[in-house]
Amino acid sequence: MDLVERKSLLEGVDARTRLAGSNKMEILLFSLGTRETFGINVFKVREVGRTPHITKTPNMPRGVEGLISLRGNVIPVLSLISFLEHRGEAVDSGKTMMVAEYSKRTLGFLVHEVDRIIRVDWERVKAPESVLSTNQGLITAITELEDGKLVSILDVEQILANAFGEAIIIDIPPANVGEDVGVFFADDSIVARRKIVEVLDKLGVKHKHATNGAEALARLQGIAAHAAQNGRSVRDEIRLILVDAEMPEMDGYVLTKHLKSDARFSGVPVVMHSSLSSEANRAMGKTVGVDAYVAKFDAEVLADTLRPLLER
Repeated sequence: MDLVERKSLLEGVDARTRLAGSNKMEILLFSLGTRETFGINVFKVREVGRTPHITKTPNMPRGVEGLISLRGNVIPVLSLISFLEHRGEAVDSGKTMMVAEYSKRTLGFLVHEVDRIIRVDWERVKAPESVLSTNQGLITAITELEDGKLVSILDVEQILANAFGEAIIIDIPPANVGEDVGVFFADDSIVARRKIVEVLDKLGVKHKHATNGAEALARLQGIAAHAAQNGRSVRDEIRLILVDAEMPEMDGYVLTKHLKSDARFSGVPVVMHSSLSSEANRAMGKTVGVDAYVAKFDAEVLADTLRPLLER
């Protein structure tokens, strides 16, 4: 695939906002010079091209190859293969670079080559525990192509945490709420769930969670049914629901649509918390009725967004 084809491959991403609420996503397939096929959400990819000259700098974390200047901005470049378990040496694993945006942060990812964009149903995207997979600590989901080949979707949040360390949460004042106030959150990333728990603990609220949208919907419907049996409202049990945008089996957009169409959840705000930080993704959140959108991961911003919703 030449450079012109790569550029055209990513054109029209904004038009894909219509996928919001359809429980579908579009994945850019790529390889790392091994037999495995990997995927990344197209919304996270800004451009693809040949790897430019990388400036090596001392004391870089493992897996960070160096820095490049991209239209006046200096960004780090990571070699994805260096984070993964693989048999033998990958061949030319860094000849292509994907420029991606995660949590308001622009990064370069070195890969062997990009293939094509596919559209998949989130229902066909499964957590790695449900199938045999290597690199389970860094694979957030797996889907199957029509020819039976498996595609591994990387947990980039975990990769970035491995490379740069996790964000340190210093001081978050507690929310002015009672001891029985609860939050339900859904996120498929282990590192994201850990940081969310830290924020909620500092806010002083109880919490329950799920690791994908389908599990979250089932658990929330169970909570609503239990509350109704006891003559209580859902808001007595859950004051706020925090959802990730990308999750196996059911994404945060479809989960939000279900919640907003269920009268039992009336008055319970839904906040979308996602590493998809572009304006297009904020617009997608609005189309399904989210009450607030927070880009990962700024603990203080997340706490400042949740606090007034919890206190009102």
